[in-house]
Amino acid sequence: MSATLVAVVLSLFSAVAYAAAAVAQQRLAARTPDSGVLRLLGSGAWWWSVGLNASAALLHVAALKYGPLTLVQPLGALTLVAAVPLGARMAGRHVTLVEWRGTALTLAGLAALLVTASGPAPDDVLSVPQALAVAGTTAALIGVLARPGTRPGLRHATSSGFASGVASALTQTVTVAATDRSESLLSGQVIVVALLVAAFAAGGLLLSQTAYKGGLGAPLAVVTLANPIAAAVIGLSLLGERLQGGAAGLLLALAGAAVAAWGVVTLSRSTPPPSTVEPLTATPAEPSTETSTDEEHPVAAVLALEPGSALNEPSLLPRQPKPGRLTPL
Repeated sequence: MSATLVAVVLSLFSAVAYAAAAVAQQRLAARTPDSGVLRLLGSGAWWWSVGLNASAALLHVAALKYGPLTLVQPLGALTLVAAVPLGARMAGRHVTLVEWRGTALTLAGLAALLVTASGPAPDDVLSVPQALAVAGTTAALIGVLARPGTRPGLRHATSSGFASGVASALTQTVTVAATDRSESLLSGQVIVVALLVAAFAAGGLLLSQTAYKGGLGAPLAVVTLANPIAAAVIGLSLLGERLQGGAAGLLLALAGAAVAAWGVVTLSRSTPPPSTVEPLTATPAEPSTETSTDEEHPVAAVLALEPGSALNEPSLLPRQPKPGRLTPL
């Protein structure tokens, strides 16, 4: 089996595991919106989702061992594709036509990238000075993007995508250096780069949570697209990665990236059909604020992993009258 095929298979399983973990965490958040840390630690469902996330991360690291950044990172968009049917099934609805269109566009774009980005298993690594230079440049860029101002959601989302992409590039250096060289696992290069990986991975997570506060659709799309861009820049400029097919291959890669981006944006901003289930209460004339005004895609809500992103189900119990008021007939 070729290194490229191994990387694609591992990336596919990683995406499915990430999507399943996100669905599990969203369902848990919907059931227990006010649960604290101690209650989560005692929940078997929460530990199951943590195990899925850890497995997905390990599969992603293994994929980086066998495939170039220009191939592995764009395949992270498959998490969105996998989450569409999983989220729809858990919500008890059918996948909408818009979601099918977004899925088809994403897969078509990734197929074009797969043709041009295929290559041998990576063997180049970032030196310590290169890793520090990448970290410093990215930190400065994040500082500029995260400054106070207008549209903080999209700017924080861009920062999160860059941080996660750099973390993956540094992870590949750690993986290749630790497995393909005779140096100790505790060598200075491995330790320094591993610390940078931890810093950028944590920073990317915090930035994404900040970005999602103002909505999930557009920020989620920006995170998904900025991540492979940052990783590809590092791979092409510092790790000797090349696209196949020369000028024609470059044009095909750009077209594939554009189509995949279109699909990701479609998936992130499409709206599921409203539920036809009516609550059984007969309370008069109070406008509901818990349904269809939300323009977020269920995949975005699934991947947010925040209790506030899940819609509350309508209660089947009659509302209790407030003190001093009569119950309406």
